[in-house]
Amino acid sequence: MPDKKFFENLSGKGKAIGVLTSGGDAQGMNAAVRAVVRMGIYVEAKVYFIYEGYQGMVDGGDNIVEVTWESVSSILQVGGTVIGSARCKAFRTREGRLKAACNLVKCGITNLCVIGGDGSLTGANLFREEWNGLLEELAQNGEIEKGAIKKYAYLNIVGMVGSIDNDFCGTDMTIGTDSALHRIIEVVDAIMTTAQSHQRTFVLEVMGRHCGYLALVSALACGADYVFIPEYPPEEGWEDHMCSRLSENRARKKRLNIIIVAEGAIDCHNQPITSEQVKDLVVQRLGYDTRVTILGHVQRGGTPSAFDRILASRMGVEAVLALLEGTPETPACVVSLSGNQAVRLPLMECVQMTQDVQKAMDGKRFSDAVQLRGRSFENNLNTYKLLSTKRTAADLPKTNFNVAVLNVGAPAAGMNAAVRSAVRIGITEGHKMFAVTDGFEGFSRGLIKEISWGDVGGWTGQGGSILGTKRALPGKYLEKIAEQMRTHNINALLVIGGFEAYLGLLELSAAREKFDEFCIPMVMVPATVSNNVPGSDFSIGADTALNTITDTCDRIKLSASGTKRRVFIIETMGGYCGYLANMGALAAGADAAYIFEEKFDIRELQANVEHLTEKMKTSIQRGLVLRNENSSENYTTDFIYQLYSEEGKGVFDCRKNVLGHMQQGGAPSPFDRNFGTKISAKAVLWLSKKLKECYRRACWKY
Repeated sequence: MPDKKFFENLSGKGKAIGVLTSGGDAQGMNAAVRAVVRMGIYVEAKVYFIYEGYQGMVDGGDNIVEVTWESVSSILQVGGTVIGSARCKAFRTREGRLKAACNLVKCGITNLCVIGGDGSLTGANLFREEWNGLLEELAQNGEIEKGAIKKYAYLNIVGMVGSIDNDFCGTDMTIGTDSALHRIIEVVDAIMTTAQSHQRTFVLEVMGRHCGYLALVSALACGADYVFIPEYPPEEGWEDHMCSRLSENRARKKRLNIIIVAEGAIDCHNQPITSEQVKDLVVQRLGYDTRVTILGHVQRGGTPSAFDRILASRMGVEAVLALLEGTPETPACVVSLSGNQAVRLPLMECVQMTQDVQKAMDGKRFSDAVQLRGRSFENNLNTYKLLSTKRTAADLPKTNFNVAVLNVGAPAAGMNAAVRSAVRIGITEGHKMFAVTDGFEGFSRGLIKEISWGDVGGWTGQGGSILGTKRALPGKYLEKIAEQMRTHNINALLVIGGFEAYLGLLELSAAREKFDEFCIPMVMVPATVSNNVPGSDFSIGADTALNTITDTCDRIKLSASGTKRRVFIIETMGGYCGYLANMGALAAGADAAYIFEEKFDIRELQANVEHLTEKMKTSIQRGLVLRNENSSENYTTDFIYQLYSEEGKGVFDCRKNVLGHMQQGGAPSPFDRNFGTKISAKAVLWLSKKLKECYRRACWKY
């Protein structure tokens, strides 16, 4: 993202931006709208709401309204879209687009930000291509002045994809997908408790008419027994294969089965596979008590997740920058997510790729369809296949390597998903897997046991650390740990944890000259709510903690809105890393965030008090301030609370809230389950590669 100086040099004076949402709604659309409005106003551009999508653009009048900074207050946490969305047949005709162009010119709008799916974005691009012709026709008809053709000579278009299905190629995630996964996993977690009680099988149907992303990732995140998606239909005889897997899992004393079906699931002949069809098959073949749950529009509803709020906010800012930098030669672009960066890609190239996926499926070229969906989709599919099917002993390779797994540091939601993934991938690779209880301290005491495929069943959705974890570093236990590694013939080490795990591995690698036992491949998987591990954008557990902070802030904001003229000071975890406070402030719409990385003084605190004093004169009579626990040695939460209370006396009152260990607890979010599963699988595959390449060679001494 550009720095402050870049923003200061960017001016939108004399420009007008219109923002609209079109097609199906998705959680997080409001965060995108808010970001476009506030970024536009920040650079001194005029910003307009276009209500009811393209229909509002065609109808004009009160549907196109200039907005202020306050217009988008309190919409960040609201699901759906506050400016409405509608399918518009009129905009598909030239007459409709002519009316839309006339209405935009009347408001001076030549920059359009469209939030929707591929159909909405394709329509926007056509509108842009026709713009000059539309203006000439309007001038000929006398509906606009001839000078307007030159004044409003070109239309800039920027798209953001709002779709819970994550069905748009070119972006790792679309706005709304993560929130939809939250709804699905909440239902799955609830269903699993009742299914276990009665030894039932549940068939869950999730959205995804043309894309199996929701079904695939929710299956990965809950450890489902079977999944049906349109891009990767089951082979001939899938009925026997599915029933065989279900009965094998029951034979391993598993009391429930979960099958997830995308609404657009098909077989290899392009014939639909329905949830009722799957249920009937299970009942007839196996006689299991089987129920169907169709989630439907509940997946579109509810509050957007922290991830979606942050994603949409970042995309909204990038969209405004793209509009301001646009020229007549600049092609229409779409703001996408690549890794952890908001990037701009040519709109129609992405639309073409998205349409190619459907053509590949229609032509039964399913491997092409999977590849066109992107690397992330393909990785999810491959990881699910590895983790869901236990190979027979005869099919497994034999490596004679022993791999130990342990958790180190504070607990983080998603650690158990990472352990489950590591154990199962390790077994698939032919290794013996050993679980170490209570971190390096437990290692030194010999708390090590072999762990099997079935031992980690059902671990994905559990919070905390089932293996147990401690912050102790290995330095004072080196001899005992080396002895235990010798006793159990440990050939590789996987450490899942936070900064202590990072330091622990540094200590072990530094001791390789003294202990040959440490001359083995060792890898760390970052897992800490603080997200402070060097070299990694994300740590397992940070997303769950961020959602906890965001949910709490939402409730606190409601309390403050009810009582009026109240400011809340919230202290978050994070040690000396401001990630939780900074991202929590962005996701919750806070007025200020105090973090260790960005030094602040009494003058800044005073300026924030003055800002809040002015804010209390508006219609938004509440305030929210987040502080990272170690942001300053002197400006503590108590100090800031007392300062705000004293300086705001007579204008607002103050409350403080220390969130504490609730940020480490609870069930892991879908993101943390999926991330923990995939990153741990990758770590074990790396260990396998290194074991084959140079086990106990001199290379490990350096």
